[in-house]
Amino acid sequence: MISRHTLISALIGTFATGLAAPVMAMEGLTGDAGAGEKVFRKCQACHAVGPGAVSKTGPLLTGVVGRPAGSIADYSYSSGMTKAAGEGLVWAPEKISEFLTNPKAFLPGTKMAFAGIRKDQERADLIAYLSTFKQ
Repeated sequence: MISRHTLISALIGTFATGLAAPVMAMEGLTGDAGAGEKVFRKCQACHAVGPGAVSKTGPLLTGVVGRPAGSIADYSYSSGMTKAAGEGLVWAPEKISEFLTNPKAFLPGTKMAFAGIRKDQERADLIAYLSTFKQ
């Protein structure tokens, strides 16, 4: 259960940045990994996942759920991602959801050109799919 203070603080902070929907997006949603595999098609031009996968234009996403940001060796991260990594960003499902809603708004300075995934269920499904791939 989220405390009233935490909820109000989150809403104030996210309304200020225009990200109110993603903060609450993961709450109460159950992702479907099978559906997430289809959503991943939007990502696969730049990212890879699974056994034997390597980084492409974007970093490898195997093991991304729970991983510290900017931690793939031999990948050249943007200044924005490097800064976020230094500040301790960890790719928890909620943070992934926020990022995928609007990458450039969530992480100024990112080199990810993707516009984002606006549908809460699609993000939940994608995160469920990514969660099936452990490092």
